[in-house]
Amino acid sequence: MALGSSAPEILLSVIESLKNLGLKAGELGPGSIVGSGAFNLLVIIGVSIVAVDEEPKKINALGVYSCTAIFSIFAYAWMYVCLEVNSPDVVSLTEAWLTFFFFFLLVGLAFAFDKLQQNKDKNKMSQEEINATNK
Repeated sequence: MALGSSAPEILLSVIESLKNLGLKAGELGPGSIVGSGAFNLLVIIGVSIVAVDEEPKKINALGVYSCTAIFSIFAYAWMYVCLEVNSPDVVSLTEAWLTFFFFFLLVGLAFAFDKLQQNKDKNKMSQEEINATNK
């Protein structure tokens, strides 16, 4: 949902960032990334939690959730480092490539955590079936 609702902003930000590589960062890219990301992270998740029934919520599989949460915080810190600390107001080619790499690292780690959780669930189910047949 977040990618679908933010696709135009993301594409505009990518185009502006690529156009301004090695130059002073434009206002559109960082502003829309921070605004859209914060909105998706806080408002959409908050509304989704409130919209569901009134029972307390519990995250059963923390792997993918933790990975995504850590990368969300890292993304804001990384953007600060890129735009304020390392090379103020300039996105270098190295920073751009590292940012691109971090995306694939996030997807790969989230996929690995999901597969790990699926294997745990499968093993748990198999153990329950073994216990049921032994009774």
